[in-house]
Amino acid sequence: MSHVLITGGAGFIGSHLASRLLQAGHSVRVIDNFDPFYDVALKRRNVLEVQQLAPQRFELLEGDIRDAAACARAVAGVDLVVHLAALAGVRPSIQDPVRYMDVNVTGTQVLLQQIRDPKTTFVFGSSSSVYGGNTKVPFAETDPVDRPVSPYAASKKAGEVQCFTWHHLHGNPVVCLRFFTVYGPRQRPEMAIHQFARHITDGTEIPFFGDGKSRRDYTYVDDIVSGIEAAMRVRSGYSIYNLGGAATTELGELVAQLERALGRPARLKRLPDQPGDVPVTYADVTRAERELGYRCSTPLARGVEQFCAWYLEQKQARRIP
Repeated sequence: MSHVLITGGAGFIGSHLASRLLQAGHSVRVIDNFDPFYDVALKRRNVLEVQQLAPQRFELLEGDIRDAAACARAVAGVDLVVHLAALAGVRPSIQDPVRYMDVNVTGTQVLLQQIRDPKTTFVFGSSSSVYGGNTKVPFAETDPVDRPVSPYAASKKAGEVQCFTWHHLHGNPVVCLRFFTVYGPRQRPEMAIHQFARHITDGTEIPFFGDGKSRRDYTYVDDIVSGIEAAMRVRSGYSIYNLGGAATTELGELVAQLERALGRPARLKRLPDQPGDVPVTYADVTRAERELGYRCSTPLARGVEQFCAWYLEQKQARRIP
């Protein structure tokens, strides 16, 4: 079994990946700085739930990926690095672009420089945001991605380029995964599905940007984790893969699905489109299906029901607001 480092492993996707790997018998080390971008208590709870699965095969390091010494400790003795640590979110990046570049770009470079073993596989968590305002759908990995429309998107594109340079110079296997709007239990509170569920259950207005016709490719977290696991088996080269649901849903229909799952009506506060938002995201997953065996097996209706069941349980237990 492998010894895997997950950066940002206390977060949404990272904690799900850690759980899956521990259940499969791997040893998992997590490095996380518990950034207060959202409630740190939620991340602590994620770690506790993961740790309880196999405490003898789980290790937590509290540290920042911009700290070379912390990264050196983190990568020591591991076979694989799954790099998920980042400042996330399009809109916040417009308000604080310097910090986003510092964490996401400088942090990635510092981490890469500490890896000495040429056999260590590096899996980089990128984003569908790199496609910018691409009007050709679905988005394919061969499409141009040189016009990102937010600092967050630019930082993820920069990360892919950094990974290629590092692979070119050192030869390590590298896989970049472009995630498409991931949702599910433990989702970050500011993300749309979580935020909308909170407003619907509280009876408050949902901030509803645009005319409701924007479309997103929503991907359930279990499917994303399966894609990451498949990428971890790559042992050579530099590759980029889309991981998405390969379907699109309009914003208005998403709200309707949440209403059905929660059994309550939504109240909308209509607002203009936001800077940095794009009209559509849509993954072409042909390459991931062919080369990784990736399959998205969770349709949105079922995924939303599963998320809402988790959300209501957490809310009743007062673990989330």
